[in-house]
Amino acid sequence: MSGALDTLLDRLVIPGYTKLGYSLRSRTWPADDPRPNALAGKTAIVTGARGGLGKATAAGLAALGATVHLVVRDATKATRTVADLRSEVPTATFVVDECDISDLDAVRRYAAGLTGPIHALIHNAGVMPPRRTQSPQGHELTLATHVLGPLLLTDLLRDHLEDGRVVFVASGGMYTQRLPVDDPEYRNGSYHGARAYARSKRIQVALTPVLAAELAPTFIATMHPGWSQTPGLTDSLPLFTNLTRPLLRTPAQGADTTVWLAATNRTLPTGNFWHDRQPRPTHYLRHTEDSEADTQRIWDYCRTAAGIS
Repeated sequence: MSGALDTLLDRLVIPGYTKLGYSLRSRTWPADDPRPNALAGKTAIVTGARGGLGKATAAGLAALGATVHLVVRDATKATRTVADLRSEVPTATFVVDECDISDLDAVRRYAAGLTGPIHALIHNAGVMPPRRTQSPQGHELTLATHVLGPLLLTDLLRDHLEDGRVVFVASGGMYTQRLPVDDPEYRNGSYHGARAYARSKRIQVALTPVLAAELAPTFIATMHPGWSQTPGLTDSLPLFTNLTRPLLRTPAQGADTTVWLAATNRTLPTGNFWHDRQPRPTHYLRHTEDSEADTQRIWDYCRTAAGIS
């Protein structure tokens, strides 16, 4: 696909984020696919892996030979997920780890129990609560789940990730939001779950270059999966799901770029925002642009809130 057509699909949103964009772009990908067994002997961790994009990501990494840790809030509810994955990738090894990523104490306990090198850490766990909800440490839940917990887990595992790759699964919805430097915990104004979700994803994208500089040479990336049909989307945005169902990507299509970032043998630039295997702009709307000072304020707040020294 020409660069001009790819850019047009991206700017028009609907064709680029749907299965149409995936179908058009993926025609040129086979030569760039990860080699078979690219992750043989390596360990990958996927948070929020019980269903949807997380489950599809786990399947994709396992198919390339990785031992995949499925990080879920309730291990007893992951039995069906593991059975499905073993049916899909019979030769793979799956490990179920219980950890609520929004609970910073649970994250510390979980990280303390991990050993050995980790090739890929995929921050996929996501929430979109209908009303403002707090984590066990009193932080707004989308911020805790999408930003604070992942930042803390990444920091605690930095020695295991020296040659590894960290991927945050964000959302194209972040394009509509400014960096909430004055109210990162969403304490002011009328709370809206989808807006809170998008705000926290904007923070993920803004902090990706900062984290990449902090953790070099570890590869850090953020990606967005487009519009994919997942249980989380159906539960949180039923009207949107019903209206767009014929256009939605499968979970595997949504997870493709995450798996590719974790497994490709190409040398990629760190600190970027990706969609469909290409770096994308982080802003399209002038009113959402942020400054270095804004980014530093959010970084300082999140680092302190997560307890990162």
